[in-house]
Amino acid sequence: MPLHFLSLAGGRITNRIPATRRPILGAIAIAASALAMSAPSTAQTSEALPGNSVESLLEYARARNPEFASMRHEADAANERAASAGALPDPKLRIELQDITKMNEQGPTLSPSRVGKTRYQLMQDLPWFGKRGLQREIAQWEAEGAKGRASGSWAELSTRIKAGYAQLYYVQHSETLTREILDLMVRIEKIAQVRYAGGLTAQSDAIRAQVEQTDMRNELIALENERRMTEARLNMLLSRPANAPLAPPERLRPLPPPVRLDYAALEDRVRGRNPQLYADDAKLRAAEKNRELSYKNRYPDFTVGIAPMQSGGSVKEWELMVEFNIPIQQSTRRAQEHEAEAMLAAARARKEATANQVLSELSENLSGLDAARRTETTISSSLLPQAELTYKSALASYENGKVEFATLLDAQRQIRQAKQNQIKAQAEAQARLAEIERILGEEL
Repeated sequence: MPLHFLSLAGGRITNRIPATRRPILGAIAIAASALAMSAPSTAQTSEALPGNSVESLLEYARARNPEFASMRHEADAANERAASAGALPDPKLRIELQDITKMNEQGPTLSPSRVGKTRYQLMQDLPWFGKRGLQREIAQWEAEGAKGRASGSWAELSTRIKAGYAQLYYVQHSETLTREILDLMVRIEKIAQVRYAGGLTAQSDAIRAQVEQTDMRNELIALENERRMTEARLNMLLSRPANAPLAPPERLRPLPPPVRLDYAALEDRVRGRNPQLYADDAKLRAAEKNRELSYKNRYPDFTVGIAPMQSGGSVKEWELMVEFNIPIQQSTRRAQEHEAEAMLAAARARKEATANQVLSELSENLSGLDAARRTETTISSSLLPQAELTYKSALASYENGKVEFATLLDAQRQIRQAKQNQIKAQAEAQARLAEIERILGEEL
């Protein structure tokens, strides 16, 4: 039995609902309204996903990437080691029970008041002057090196995310462009069919248009596969499931003005802030302090102690002691000193090699960014408008029978290639910018 009936009365549609059904319908309407209000919209769901901007991806990765988290924890651990380095070792307490039988006058006992004598010896190891300070400085520089490696880990991770986002932007917009060109080819095919029906052109024109469409559909399949692989790589960097959805990329970051990309100015910033150079410099400082410590090992370490002697129930004697090692194994110490010198030389060479490498990469990426920027400008201001004019002219001429279909296809391919190169140049500039920021260790 239907819940309500519709009838026409006086040209109007009236709703005839039985009185017994009205409360039921009211409850259904209220429930449907509540569900509609509580259900999240598609727009809200997509906004909650990372991926619409590179900043959202970086924020997500900073909080969740396990590799970066492990480097942060290692830096924290090294910092805690530096806080305890150079501290004195724990003192030692020795208790000696002497003559536990009192010259065989009693059975063996462990009571200090009943043995012959009880000796309480408290000892403290004391390294040579300056050793503790050097150990503390070595640990502090090692902690700074761990901090530099953690910063380098984030710089590498953020660069991969930025480059992946730029690649995803390129693939996404290439898909959109290919679909637009595919729709354009459908219209061109219709024009060719109309001309063929009128006896104005050969059937091969329509067939060639269909072949072009098939090629574009195959290209869409390849682009879709590339997009999925790029999304999987980004999800891996974000510590998300490989097939987790990402919001479509909406925009690229603005490029810094050319005046901020001066090599001489950036070189000074690289030398002062590059994470690799910072870690290598910390390792160099630690090697210098370790060399100083190796020379300090020529001098002895000490142990001092005090020992009260208990006889019966009271302490009647006190002893003082001092102990030190005799550094007579000079060949061993000379080998340790030579090792420290070699490690210091290696640290200097490593820092110099790192500086040469990062400055070379800086120059290379600055050149690549400038080339990508100029390419995109040339395409936008010159090549793309020319290709569009050429296509419009070729289309009009083909409709009037003044040019062949091959000319129209060439014009269509030129405009398509120009737009693809424009998107590619934009993505290339973003990848170069990400590499420059990795080298700098900070955002531009």
